[in-house]
Amino acid sequence: MKDEIQDYLHFLSIERGLSKNTIESYQRDLLHYLAFLEENQIDHWDKVDRYLVLNFLQQLKEEGKSTGTITRHISSLRKLHQYLCQERKAATDPMQFIDTPKKEQTLPKVLSMKEVETLIESSNTGDDLGLRDRAMIEVMYATGLRVSEVINLKMTDLHLELGLLQTLGKGDKERIVPLGDTAIHWIEKYLNLSRTHLEKSGKPSPYLFLNHHGRGLTRQGVWKLIKKMVKEAGIEKEVTPHTLRHSFATHLLENGADLRIVQELLGHSDISTTQIYTHITKQRMTTVYKTYHPRA
Repeated sequence: MKDEIQDYLHFLSIERGLSKNTIESYQRDLLHYLAFLEENQIDHWDKVDRYLVLNFLQQLKEEGKSTGTITRHISSLRKLHQYLCQERKAATDPMQFIDTPKKEQTLPKVLSMKEVETLIESSNTGDDLGLRDRAMIEVMYATGLRVSEVINLKMTDLHLELGLLQTLGKGDKERIVPLGDTAIHWIEKYLNLSRTHLEKSGKPSPYLFLNHHGRGLTRQGVWKLIKKMVKEAGIEKEVTPHTLRHSFATHLLENGADLRIVQELLGHSDISTTQIYTHITKQRMTTVYKTYHPRA
């Protein structure tokens, strides 16, 4: 059964052209599923029925998985079983009568403009890594890039004279994002004073942001860096790299940006994904009203 899953992942990569991160996400979900089937001594796809799938989903719930995670697993299993039926590796599709749970409407956590400023200024710009950190945080807040997009930024993606950068988002969709003057200032400072020291002689790197070994940063590296900066800035909130993306979108809308423009900047294919930020701005408006209106 593991062979069929590997074939399916190969199909997603070659035939569907999905990104490496997306394939890895599918792989994690499906290997978790396979482990469950093996524990239940299932050795062929035809032995998988609706009740077995429901037991697997119940196990996820008991493990404390969120509704969003369970929904993602259902999507992964639905596509896998459709593939198995199409390839005649299974006679029936047990996902046919499995409903997707309603998605929880959880509002993303955001930083205030003052908190973003405090976080950004916590970098020690007196050394090479600190200068890199400042430039990277400035770029993340100025553009709303995902962490995967930030670590994959290449020197050739920068168009500083035009105030733009290009990036590859989900599904390898390219988009052009404007850079503010402040972000450009710190990128140029990093390029002139820091990156040349980080890049090891004889081993040039195409990536914009480098670690102390002269190689591109990893997702885990950026997460640890943000965590360290948050602690140094004295911010009590739980902050991840994605918090800066959420803050970018929320602050644009709070200052009057058009929702469609924010959708384009974030690289969302569906505007309903972007609309979550309008709930945050409405919630904040209500809080401000209740705090400051004399008759609220």
